[in-house]
Amino acid sequence: MFERTDIELQLQKARNKKYQEVDILQQVSKILEEDQLKEDAIMARMKSPQKPTPRNQFNLDLLETDRIYHIDQIRDICVDYRLRFLDTKYFKNKIPQEAVSKIKQIEKDHKITLRGFKIVAPSKMFKLENADDPLLFAPICNGYFYLIHKWGNDLSPWRKVWGSAL
Repeated sequence: MFERTDIELQLQKARNKKYQEVDILQQVSKILEEDQLKEDAIMARMKSPQKPTPRNQFNLDLLETDRIYHIDQIRDICVDYRLRFLDTKYFKNKIPQEAVSKIKQIEKDHKITLRGFKIVAPSKMFKLENADDPLLFAPICNGYFYLIHKWGNDLSPWRKVWGSAL
């Protein structure tokens, strides 16, 4: 009598009427291309010379308060562990894709373009290319910075002893 209806097959037929495979692939390709352009723009901002630390207009309600640090706190850790807090343009190592993805998500959530990136890392990372616990920050205002991403290996417990001995 009547055959049963495969709803998935009907859904596919409806889609195929509206979109051809080529259209779908072009749309996906366009999305990926736009995403790559965003990533390239972020990397360009990280590697370009920075004017005096800009103020990023974060939506304070969306920030995680445990990721906000004052310049004095950052300075104390840098002194104790002999680290540097410099603009990303001086950083010689590769910025991980995960950090770029976090920047894109923050920019999307806050509807801003972040500028003035800084990194806390051992001084050798600003000269050589090996990883050892960098931290990526963006300035907020009044000496406060927002921790965007941490990567690499944790510091040796002897680093603080070595830093205070010199």
